[in-house]
Parts: sequence; C-alpha cells; structure tokens
Amino acid sequence: MAELLAENLSGKDVIGSDGATLGELYNITMDLKTGELHDLVVDPEEGVRDVGFRTNDFGRYLVPVGNVQAVKDHIVVRR
Repeated sequence: MAELLAENLSGKDVIGSDGATLGELYNITMDLKTGELHDLVVDPEEGVRDVGFRTNDFGRYLVPVGNVQAVKDHIVVRR
C-alpha cells in the first residue's frame, strides 16, 4: 500500500462517486488512543446542499473514511 502524507491531502477537492463536487478537504478526525481515522471534514462547495452526510457545528460535512474510494488529484467518496 502506498503511503500518503496528510499534508498532501489538505485542500484537495472532494468529489462524490457520481461526479458532483462536494467541497474541499478541511481536516481529518481520528481516535487519538487507537489512531483509527474517523471522518473527512469537508468545507462545502458554494451552493451544495443535502449531500447525504452529517455536518458539524460549522456546517462542514463529515464523510466517514470508509466511504473513500480513491485519492489522486482529488478525493472520490461513495455517496
């Protein structure tokens, strides 16, 4: 499995598997005890609404890491 540094992910576009742009990666949440990754925190694209993911108090989408399908020039997530 190829390694990918978190600093290389920051600011990447997050795109649904249907091709719709959801927004830009803001952060990733994790369990500090186990190191398990939980959610991608995504700043929503202007005008994008109701993408099927829960949001935090700041209106950012919380995309479970299990939904990540690919990481290249952008991050593709299953919706």
